[in-house]
Amino acid sequence: MVYGEDLLTKTFSIGLTLLFCSTVCSTLPAADLRALDVKTGQWEATVTGQTTGMPPIPEEALKRLTPDQRAKMEAAMQARGAGGAKTTVSKSCLTQADLDKPFNMGDDSTKACTRTMVTSSGRSQEIRLECNREGSKSSGTIKVEAIDSENVKGSMQMTVTSGDHTMNMNYTFTTKWIGPACTQSK
Repeated sequence: MVYGEDLLTKTFSIGLTLLFCSTVCSTLPAADLRALDVKTGQWEATVTGQTTGMPPIPEEALKRLTPDQRAKMEAAMQARGAGGAKTTVSKSCLTQADLDKPFNMGDDSTKACTRTMVTSSGRSQEIRLECNREGSKSSGTIKVEAIDSENVKGSMQMTVTSGDHTMNMNYTFTTKWIGPACTQSK
């Protein structure tokens, strides 16, 4: 299992560059969901954000660590948050099929989540997420705005809690359409 910032990076790399919240809400009634009015083809996403606090690693996993391993892990996580915001850039191919099918991170992690569509139009979407899995609870909001058919911006704020550990994630992203031909697959 992937925890913390690595999971978030995977989520953004797959989810946001596959375009945004139009595919996140597969459990919402079709009438509630409207895909963003954006072009298909090659897209580039720039994601900037910061994760603070300790990841909600299950107690069973923490018990398997030696005291030295646990101390090193906690120090590394504190250093990550103290380092300030991080930026990643990735490219992906968006097809009409991607816009039309449900979001899937390739695992069962999204099955433990409830999604509530706050707003959905061809220009903007806001989705509230509530998840409960493996003893951790998370909640947050994803907001997306199609500035035009070639540019999209958005944000994500999430809080994940398990036991006495709380992790906060605050990210923003911009995506731009590169062209109709995909040179790099997702």
